[in-house]
Amino acid sequence: MSRDSQAALAVPVIAVDGPSGSGKGTLARALADQLGWHLLDSGALYRIVGAMCVRRGVDFSQAGQQPKQERAVAALAAGLDIRFTGAAVWVDERDLTDEIRTEDAGANASKVAHLPAVRDAVLDLQRSFRRPPGLVADGRDMGTVVFTDAALKIFLDASAEERAQRRYKQLKNKGLSVSLRGLLAQIQDRDARDRGRAVAPLKPADDAIVVDSTSMSIEAVLELVLTEARHRGLC
Repeated sequence: MSRDSQAALAVPVIAVDGPSGSGKGTLARALADQLGWHLLDSGALYRIVGAMCVRRGVDFSQAGQQPKQERAVAALAAGLDIRFTGAAVWVDERDLTDEIRTEDAGANASKVAHLPAVRDAVLDLQRSFRRPPGLVADGRDMGTVVFTDAALKIFLDASAEERAQRRYKQLKNKGLSVSLRGLLAQIQDRDARDRGRAVAPLKPADDAIVVDSTSMSIEAVLELVLTEARHRGLC
């Protein structure tokens, strides 16, 4: 192992995993801000891959059954130039910040994320975010696959109904016309795909702390996690 690899492994990681809408993104950003650590929004990477497949006309509809399609998606992922500048996401010098946050982008991300070749292409990129003084990694398999040695692993969950309600309020506040029933169906379908996929299914790591945020405020969840981080000497 090189000195750079050894140095990277010495950098502490807090892994925040969980299903869509559980609040893990908000929690991860707040943790990174409180601790002064780097932030990895791993879900954005798969959203980017899905969005760029659509933009470039790369078919992934049958990628799970057709190796040629899977290889094409993986090649696209490996060749992307991705930059995170503040809250903005730049891909090949194009601002995709808003485009990758749509419901369609989320659904496409879930479809490409289960492909082994694509996950291999993204894995090195994810791990490159591990830099001093520490990293808060937000995703669905940060603690089970990407950073198995994370100093603290959180699995943030909430009922599908609560997550649909949160998303509904968020979109309504943006002036968008949405269906609560439709959002709930999308979330349930995505949960089934994420939990049932053969590669890195959505589940808590064996040593993760599972937090149900259904009836909790983000402030309460943040304080709970910070308390655990202090207990482990990470603050």
